[in-house]
Amino acid sequence: MAEYLLGLDIGSSFIKAALIEAGTGNLVATTASPEREMEILAPHPGWAEQDPAIWWWHAKRAIALLSQGAGIDTAQVEAIGISYQMHGLVLVDKEHAVLRPAIIWCDSRAVEIGNQAFASLGEERCLRCLLNSPGNFTASKLRWVRENEPHVYRKIHKLMLPGDYIAMRLTGEAAITASGLSEGILWDYGEDAPSTMLMENYGIVPELLPKIVPTFGVQGRVLPDVAQELKLTPGIPVAYRAGDQPNNAFALKVLDAGEVAATAGTSGVVYGITDRRVYDRQSRVNGFIHVTHTQQTPRYGVLLCVNGTGILNSWLKHNIMHLEGTGIDYERMNAIARKAPPGSEGLLILPYGNGAERTLGNRNIGASIHGLDFNRHRRAHVLRAAQEGIVFALNYGLEIMHSMGLEVKTVRAGHANLFLSPIFCEAFSTVTGTAVELFDTDGAQGAARAAGFGAGIYKRIEDAFVGLKAIATIEPVPVLKEAYLEAYTRWRTILKNEMERNPQ
Repeated sequence: MAEYLLGLDIGSSFIKAALIEAGTGNLVATTASPEREMEILAPHPGWAEQDPAIWWWHAKRAIALLSQGAGIDTAQVEAIGISYQMHGLVLVDKEHAVLRPAIIWCDSRAVEIGNQAFASLGEERCLRCLLNSPGNFTASKLRWVRENEPHVYRKIHKLMLPGDYIAMRLTGEAAITASGLSEGILWDYGEDAPSTMLMENYGIVPELLPKIVPTFGVQGRVLPDVAQELKLTPGIPVAYRAGDQPNNAFALKVLDAGEVAATAGTSGVVYGITDRRVYDRQSRVNGFIHVTHTQQTPRYGVLLCVNGTGILNSWLKHNIMHLEGTGIDYERMNAIARKAPPGSEGLLILPYGNGAERTLGNRNIGASIHGLDFNRHRRAHVLRAAQEGIVFALNYGLEIMHSMGLEVKTVRAGHANLFLSPIFCEAFSTVTGTAVELFDTDGAQGAARAAGFGAGIYKRIEDAFVGLKAIATIEPVPVLKEAYLEAYTRWRTILKNEMERNPQ
């Protein structure tokens, strides 16, 4: 009888589920719930909240749809892995009841709280101990609750990240990982323990932290009543949990120093691995404990994020390319963009139209078009310049990572979103000077594979990648390098001017 591994990816838009056959590594089925994006509540400007019960409802539905679509008895699932949206805050009481809507990753209410802690604790001390400014991360969000909702704060039994909440619903146990604590800026890298320094500054008692469990391993077992509802076998382990970007890196077999994972969905992320504790003095990129970290073989993930990535392409699709009574898909947009040459004949786009950008020192400079010539430029130029501008923005962030001493040997990405575009892949590889390996995988599949290692089904971590193969490798194009780098140099000058006009 075949063994199966279940992976859940708890996003802010969809809950995805994947079923992997352990022996072959083959994807048996995948699904997502709901059909349309989940609502993000914004009761005040800059706020972003979701009800964790909605995540759980859609997780259960995704598992049910998975079973129906695959025609497989989910009682054959041997282990569960969970990936989740990073930096959120879930608060529960002693009965594990949720006390308020989760404050999720894109909520900005705690920015000033983090800035004040950075100043009062000392920037050098924070960066040395936390690798980051406390910023707008989970710990600062909890401090906001303490200051603004004391009636809620008094009832808190445990704080959790979104994936911890789903694991708790499955197992009845509240737990968190060291990697999860690090993404909440609650981990002291010097002490290799939760940060008493920051918790004391924020007035947070350590008892609010759940027990710490390993990233890979038996973190809890599925409760009998939950197993009955989900048609799973009682007692199977939840054997892995990780934030979406470290997990995406794992899904792409990005495990060691010099390896890099990239994504280009609504936002774009480059996540590089190093074996040294490094930080950017301006906190334009962020460091966390990687999922494969141990004291003997340290591994840290350095994450850069560009908010204005696929959302720019989507904006063009729905507002510029859409013709009344007709529609256009991304494949057609990519084909049109190919009609313009590299460098888009001088047309340049800054893609920063989705809020404050961390790589720009939290400036919000907006998106902008430069060098538009009405006699020369057509829609092909605009479409190409948009994709090139996104690549340039990601490369600008990579330069920050290079300045921290990170080497980039290999870039891997899922064959999805902008990495479906030949132009984007060509430009990314040529501008960054690296080969890009594309894989047909995602976060839910990565979580399923990781659960197999955590449960001991795979004896070595390398065994978890059985069946995972690159479907394409994109190499830099030497004859196009000059055109791309000339465009990037001009783009960077424009960015510098825009930043000077928008001081912090």
